[in-house]
Amino acid sequence: MTAMTAFPEGAPCWVEVMLPDLDAGKRFYGELFGWTFDEGAEEFGGYTVAFRDGRKAAALMPRPDPSMPVSWGISFATPDAARTEQTVLRSGGRIVCSPMPVGDLGMLLVATDPGGAVFSAWQAGTHRGFEISGEPGSYVWTGLNTRLPHTADAFYAEVFGFVGVPRSPRARPGVLPWRLTGADREIGCRVTIGPELPGAEDVPAHFTVCFLVDAMDEAVRAATALGGTVLGGPHSSCGGPFAVLRDNQGATFGVMAPKQPARPQN
Repeated sequence: MTAMTAFPEGAPCWVEVMLPDLDAGKRFYGELFGWTFDEGAEEFGGYTVAFRDGRKAAALMPRPDPSMPVSWGISFATPDAARTEQTVLRSGGRIVCSPMPVGDLGMLLVATDPGGAVFSAWQAGTHRGFEISGEPGSYVWTGLNTRLPHTADAFYAEVFGFVGVPRSPRARPGVLPWRLTGADREIGCRVTIGPELPGAEDVPAHFTVCFLVDAMDEAVRAATALGGTVLGGPHSSCGGPFAVLRDNQGATFGVMAPKQPARPQN
């Protein structure tokens, strides 16, 4: 069980999805992940926090403009959003939204890396971020999909202190796990968008937000029964069985099941 109240700089600390139909999103994710929801904050446009077992797990928000993407987004912790903004610019990124206060909840910065992937940096106030992660029905992993792998590695090393983990001989080509400087635990990975990916020429650089599920087969069945679709997998990964899904409104996300222990040899 993982109860989280504070995050080191660069750690993934929050995820949220922007949807055309908030009620439909609550039905989909409530059924799939066992989430419950608060009433939504009117002062923040109906921003709705999702809970798993009474702990903050993620958020859903109504899409304010039809031109905006239906997508999951990720925030990384920062002690100083203004300083992070300058580091982003110095490292070749672009600012979408300069640091702005969100009531007393914290300070939000939205930016893109040099390859165009959107991410946020969150300077916590009263809202620290996840209260649960790494358990079924909660956030577990993120992967950056990019066409500029080496540029991305250098960018996130400078902005958030990400360090590439030495590749094992069995690792998939183009995948580099990341950890934070001075930490042992991996916090995500970088994936190179290559021609082997179906429709790769039309896929923009992006982060895939991944949630842990009890069992992959059950999660896939539940998602498709709720109107979602399977975009990739399930296939094996270093963390366990993994699949990429699309919800019933078009937002893409990943699900991962616990890795099964190896069977003893006879």
